[in-house]
Amino acid sequence: MKLSARNVLSGKIVAITKGATTAHVKIEIGAETVVTAAITNEAVEALELEIGKTASAVIKASDVMVAVD
Repeated sequence: MKLSARNVLSGKIVAITKGATTAHVKIEIGAETVVTAAITNEAVEALELEIGKTASAVIKASDVMVAVD
């Protein structure tokens, strides 16, 4: 698979929480870093995602915002 996105973080799935239509998939990237992706429940099934499986978080965004109180 070839992608135009340059931000690809590979790791292990540590949690999958399904909601009514959307699932939150947590991928552990390194010892203490976890990336959470919100994808459809259908995508979880189609990709055959399960805890312990290796997966990649592909990040493609034009802006990243930072906020503080």
